[in-house]
Amino acid sequence: MPGIKDVAERAGLSIATVSRALSGKGNVSVRSRERAQNAAAELGFVLFYHASSLASGRNHNVGLVVPSVHRWFFSSVVEGVSATLLDAGYDLTLYNVSEGQERRHSVLNDFLLRKRVDAVIAVSLKLSAAEIQQLLAIHRPIVGIGGPLPGATAIRIDDSGIAHAASRHLIQLGHSMIAHMTGDAAYDKDFRLPGTRQAGFKKAMNEAGLAIRPEWQVSADFTIQGAYASARQLLGGSVERPTAVFAASDEMAIGTILAARDFGLRVPEDLSVIGIDGHELGEVFGLTTIDQDARGQGALAVRRLLAGLDGAGDTAAADTEYPTRFVIRSSTAVPPMDTVPIH
Repeated sequence: MPGIKDVAERAGLSIATVSRALSGKGNVSVRSRERAQNAAAELGFVLFYHASSLASGRNHNVGLVVPSVHRWFFSSVVEGVSATLLDAGYDLTLYNVSEGQERRHSVLNDFLLRKRVDAVIAVSLKLSAAEIQQLLAIHRPIVGIGGPLPGATAIRIDDSGIAHAASRHLIQLGHSMIAHMTGDAAYDKDFRLPGTRQAGFKKAMNEAGLAIRPEWQVSADFTIQGAYASARQLLGGSVERPTAVFAASDEMAIGTILAARDFGLRVPEDLSVIGIDGHELGEVFGLTTIDQDARGQGALAVRRLLAGLDGAGDTAAADTEYPTRFVIRSSTAVPPMDTVPIH
């Protein structure tokens, strides 16, 4: 069996460079990586990761904990994490804790402590100080996505701020009859996303001196189907209807657009709709949105973790606000003239 020394001789590189190139650990030029990979392929050499792990104390494996793999945001984060880890030569172990507190407890207090992973990424999960400390005690760095974690690095967006900006967009267009579609109470846990975005909406409305009508505050489950049902009740359940809807997610905004079509309402001529996310379907529906780049958040979390593991980054806990991008498309416009108040 050929060894790493044989690969190094064939590639004309040092053994250390070949090891970094094939394991994904450390910085190696693209040319050197290609030479090492080509030489390994020609010789039929496969890096023995178990031996490498024993020598380095690394498993080259990162644990990713998500509340659900069925929601767009979480699956997009998984894509960003997976692709970046793959490029770095790391494996991914995915833990889905959607079944409730018992499964969550098992993952955080058992599976992650078995030392099979080098680090942990927690998505939209508000870990307790005790849960974080027991991971740090066994030298397992943590990066959180979605909100602050005490003593750990976190990546988040300004949910209240972008909800305020989305609402202000509708107000500046001239809308005063604005509805808000928020998330169901079941989703208002951990970092309280629905409540935080709703607070941004209310702040914008109060600043503009506009009435927040209770019957125009509706909820759904962050899916297109759930929002479609809620929007049908919103748009068809009363004599007076809003001229604009701010939905707390793009999928709920899309469900609202589909419901509006059922009632013969044109978007944006009769009803303006805005969401938050940057969902791929947003372009298809001409949806105005605030893109939070979920894949990019996942990729950044990996880079932060690996930099810390390699000693190339600041290991101190840090709370990073991830930048968002306002994308104005055709789903928002000035309100119908007969609904604009005359001053």
